[in-house]
Amino acid sequence: MAVPVTSDPARPLPVEFLSAEHAASCIEAHCLRDGPVGQVGLEIEAHCFDVDDALRRPGWDELSEVIASVPALPGGSRITVEPGGAVELSGPPATGPWAAITALQADRAVLRAVFERRGLRLVLLGADPVRPTQRVNPGLRYQAMEAFFAASGSAAAGAAMMTSTASVQVNLDAGPRDGWAQRVRLAHALGPTMIAITANSPMLGGQFTGWKSSRQRVWSQLDSARCGPILGADGKDPASDWARYALRAPVMLINPPEAVPVTNWVPFADWADGRAVLGGRRPTETDLEYHLTTLFPPVRPRRWLEIRYLDSVPDALWPAVVFMTTTLLDDPGAAAIATEATAPVATAWDRAARIGLTDRRLREAALVCVSAAAERAPAELTESMELLTRSVQEGRCPADDFADQVVGHGIASAMSQLVKGEL
Repeated sequence: MAVPVTSDPARPLPVEFLSAEHAASCIEAHCLRDGPVGQVGLEIEAHCFDVDDALRRPGWDELSEVIASVPALPGGSRITVEPGGAVELSGPPATGPWAAITALQADRAVLRAVFERRGLRLVLLGADPVRPTQRVNPGLRYQAMEAFFAASGSAAAGAAMMTSTASVQVNLDAGPRDGWAQRVRLAHALGPTMIAITANSPMLGGQFTGWKSSRQRVWSQLDSARCGPILGADGKDPASDWARYALRAPVMLINPPEAVPVTNWVPFADWADGRAVLGGRRPTETDLEYHLTTLFPPVRPRRWLEIRYLDSVPDALWPAVVFMTTTLLDDPGAAAIATEATAPVATAWDRAARIGLTDRRLREAALVCVSAAAERAPAELTESMELLTRSVQEGRCPADDFADQVVGHGIASAMSQLVKGEL
């Protein structure tokens, strides 16, 4: 069903797909890994600000120099720089949420100290409140992404997504095969409730957007074929749902070997079926793998599950948020509670991002879910869980705290306090 592509004889020949059906079978076979739950991987993005000038965006050379001076991190996290200069820590998988949390906390402490000695602060917010969008990472992939978004009529939203947003990402095992459908449905159903709880981006480009999570608003402005939820009508077969989603999504970039934008709308299925030709050929498995990295649904299958819908939240809160998200999916009792509690708001993505816990049904779901997590939290997380629980009980989210500071003291004062660590 596939033919080899002419290549260097010293390397294995890449194989072209001859049909979308063949590509779909490849996706279905590899998108989820059968096994127990328990491993947790964490990624956290932080906006980098100059302590003395919150409007200045540190450049690529400056960031690279600082990162080069970071000693070996105790938790083994990898440091990367997002297109707009946000700095990401990606921790290795750990056994259980507490081990993953403590490792990332240790790494963040080291990284933060190095940056602060250079007059820079790594701030945990879902969106940059004040600086205009600007790419500083010179990577060819990001240049090509800019060109794709411009050609598709979403240049502003694409630029904001790449350079002005930040998140906490929780990576969890897919679990046993016979539980995939229920687990993926719950991961999606939790989304609106967790967005309402963690919304931490009321401003973008120096203005209030009217949304508690401007980060989620930005994602909603991009095409749903690339950024919307992946579930099909019944959600009974997440592997097939993901294959269908990926094949319908337009190809953003081809990589022969440099990232090249595709500036017309070409679903991957059309490329695989030969209805469209990109790069003078049909796609290979390598092309498919690359295509999957350009899809950004709120829950993404990568053999494990990437939970991608959480705003970046302050150091006092993210440990509880991570524990809560993990527990509601990995603990059978908590998962049963969350399944019932979130059912009425399972698709309220935009409402959650716009008004958060001021929505009665979202607040009710959040109260049940945070209580289930708090009952199962270790003693070491008591302070963070109590802070999160109190916030939910009051119907507030981190965005409300920042907005109160801006309204009360002005954006200049609020930003100054934030980047100096006084908020």
